[in-house]
Amino acid sequence: MVSLVQTSSFPLIPRFRSSHPVLEEARVPCRSGVRCHVVEPLKFENGKPCIPVLPAGERSLPSFLTTPQLGNIVSSKNDTRLRIFSGTANPSLSQEIACYMGLELGKINIKRFADGEIYVQLQESVRGCDVYLVQPTCPPANENLMELLIMIDACRRASAKNITAVIPYFGYARADRKTQGRESIAAKLVANLITEAGANRVLACDLHSGQSMGYFDIPVDHVYGQPVVLDYLASKRICSDDLVVVSPDVGGVARARAFAKKLSDAPLAIVDKRRHGHNVAEVMNLIGDVKGKVAVMVDDMIDTAGEFEKSSKATLELLPIIFIFYHKSNVGG
Repeated sequence: MVSLVQTSSFPLIPRFRSSHPVLEEARVPCRSGVRCHVVEPLKFENGKPCIPVLPAGERSLPSFLTTPQLGNIVSSKNDTRLRIFSGTANPSLSQEIACYMGLELGKINIKRFADGEIYVQLQESVRGCDVYLVQPTCPPANENLMELLIMIDACRRASAKNITAVIPYFGYARADRKTQGRESIAAKLVANLITEAGANRVLACDLHSGQSMGYFDIPVDHVYGQPVVLDYLASKRICSDDLVVVSPDVGGVARARAFAKKLSDAPLAIVDKRRHGHNVAEVMNLIGDVKGKVAVMVDDMIDTAGEFEKSSKATLELLPIIFIFYHKSNVGG
């Protein structure tokens, strides 16, 4: 709220100096004027200024603060400060984000030509704006990734001030290292593409591995879904002594251990398995004591669910199991 305080009944109004002798005075008293200053900054809601309502008996706002011209200037300036645009990968998520922030989604036209090419046109000005593009690169990964790159390019060419790529699911994150000779590191390639397209910042959720953040030459905000899951488990009222956190593979031990620490240092178990190919794994052994406990199996994503199924059937068949994963790629049903 804006509070106006009268500091003097006879403020001095500055006047321009002139060579004319009558206009030599620099300041003259004005008995009808009121000197005011802003005690608190002007607040905005949904990109528009909130006009304060003064209590009865107090002096009304000066006309220079209530003129329509000034209101239009302030409103139009603030309206273009923040913009959220949605790709076609998950428009419902984008709408929820916009509603949570009290904003409307930006107007954008995205279509595909007969040969599969993607066309993107922003239907409102983003000049000087902070733009957020919500576009997970979930399946179809290549199509959604290309759409994100073109959206970034469109914002850059439209003179956006800052462009943040909001990528809840970062595709190609599993290709973060070479496991065999003559392999590509696709995660680094995708990071380069996003940077070169014109993004100034990336916001991602629960990356497959933390090292993917180092592949970007721009700032990366890594958001974790762990607090949401912990609140869910707390609502189930399961005693921490009856829980055991299970990592479905050796690579997820760090994630599972951090999760177990939040559950009052619950015990940890590890499924030892051997991979025979992509999405093909054989369970070899279970490391840890799970007898008589509720197993909480934690992983970053579920693809075909083959590994979860084999881990649960082969080693945890007689236990109640809670599966927790942060991403679902919708492949394989």
